Amino acid sequence: MLGKLFYGSDEERGISFQSVWGSGGELELGSQAGTLVNSDTAFQINAIFSAVSLISDTISTLPVDSYIRRDGQRFAFRPRPQWVQKPDVDTTKEAFYGSVIVSMLLDGNAFWGSGGELELGSQAGTLVNSDTAFQINAIFSAVSLISDTISTLPVDSYIRRDGQRFAFRPRPQWVQKPDVDTTKEAFYGSVIVSMLLDGNAFIRVYSNKQGEVVNMTVLNPTTVKIKRNGIGRVMFEVDGEKRLLSTDEIVFIPDVVRPGQLRGVSRVDALKDNFGLAMALENYAARFFGQGTQTSGIIEYPGKLTADQAKDLQQSFDSRHKGWKRAHKTGILSNGAIYKPTSVANDQAQFLDSRRMAVEDIARAFNVPPHLLGLPGTNSYASVEQNNLAWVTHCLRPIVQKLEGALTPLMARTAGGDQAFIKFTLDGLLRADIEARNKSYSTGLQAGYLTINDVRRWEELPPINDVSADTVRVPLANVNVESADLSATSQRVEMATKLVQVGYDPAAVLQAFGLDAIEHTGVPSVQLQPTAQIDPEDPQAVYEV
Repeated sequence: MLGKLFYGSDEERGISFQSVWGSGGELELGSQAGTLVNSDTAFQINAIFSAVSLISDTISTLPVDSYIRRDGQRFAFRPRPQWVQKPDVDTTKEAFYGSVIVSMLLDGNAFWGSGGELELGSQAGTLVNSDTAFQINAIFSAVSLISDTISTLPVDSYIRRDGQRFAFRPRPQWVQKPDVDTTKEAFYGSVIVSMLLDGNAFIRVYSNKQGEVVNMTVLNPTTVKIKRNGIGRVMFEVDGEKRLLSTDEIVFIPDVVRPGQLRGVSRVDALKDNFGLAMALENYAARFFGQGTQTSGIIEYPGKLTADQAKDLQQSFDSRHKGWKRAHKTGILSNGAIYKPTSVANDQAQFLDSRRMAVEDIARAFNVPPHLLGLPGTNSYASVEQNNLAWVTHCLRPIVQKLEGALTPLMARTAGGDQAFIKFTLDGLLRADIEARNKSYSTGLQAGYLTINDVRRWEELPPINDVSADTVRVPLANVNVESADLSATSQRVEMATKLVQVGYDPAAVLQAFGLDAIEHTGVPSVQLQPTAQIDPEDPQAVYEV
């Protein structure tokens, strides 16, 4: 329990969640299905990788803080220990807590190796690496969808003062232009692609003599090795660099981290068999149509053929019928030769269903809703808004949080930026339809927490140059806050009127309700005397009994 790290106090202290690390060796046990199952091979199962990454990403990107209880109430504990927000000085909070959660979910401590680009053939017989993975349509679509969506989000620098967020100005140039030789979208998109395929992103930071950031470039993750020096600090060995680089020169953003490791898990390496199957299905479809949409088979010939005769017969048949341009031509076999297909028809092999399932597997691996990859009939919710909310919550938000957590420390290199931070704006992705927005705006205006100009700003309309457009209104009466007491005054006047009508002294009633006396015309109300019966020369006569 991390709360036990608060020593030397007689008060109950802790942080908002607890973690327990398991212990034990790596047991490599074969299952009854004949497969080897351990913490390494478990990550090769698409559903396990997706479940572990979803849980670890969700929890590790939650806000965490230190608190203390006094008289049964919870208060923020200050000064907050630095390790709460930065447990490992050489990596991000998200990477540390994510690794803890992975350890808890897989229940074991082991040392896993990680390295450069591994070109390993899958069990489907296909070569899968970060280059060939892009040849799979669903992977290209999922990666480009995530990277394009996040890289085009608005990003800015902010600072908090007294609990309120303000724009940090002057904004460092690198926030909007990290790499001086390319666009913001290309830079952040490259970072996200590196995280999704390799499981790691490495950003080379260049600073001037004052320590201010002047440029950043995204490195090829296969050219970077992570080491620890003699005092345990993380160093980076980069191809082409003559010396080891420190964390001040490299921004390191891992995706899913195994316990005991610094380098993140590559989806391509961990799920090579799963991705290899999808590639094999695409290759099969291409060859099927490229070879004339004919199933493979054998030619059965009565009698004996020499090797040359058999080769001539094969080449003669293939030359007339192999390839999509020669499909559907009439074939002729003589001398009793018979053609017998040796493969299963595509409809019997459920070829289309297999390709659909491959796309669903890839969508699961990247936490992308299948309908965003073009699979019809896979919407999980009735409305587009709810589908987008699920996508933002479980896929985009954890990646955005990791980017923000890794880049925020660079703000300290700017004058006055010690408490500043980087933030991507996700509001545009959660934008509802016009009817839902109008209903939400109406509720906010009537409840008194939105102004007219607030609504117009969110709808990108010009503001109204009037004080009332910047003034919140109170519930029920829907008047300016400065006039909010009119409702209460109206109720007091109503109660005073009833007391006067039943005979109480008007002056005493006004004093009881704190109302100021107002001069009366002398004309009694219709409740006391019909107007037609009032003597205009002596109106007070109606009060005489």
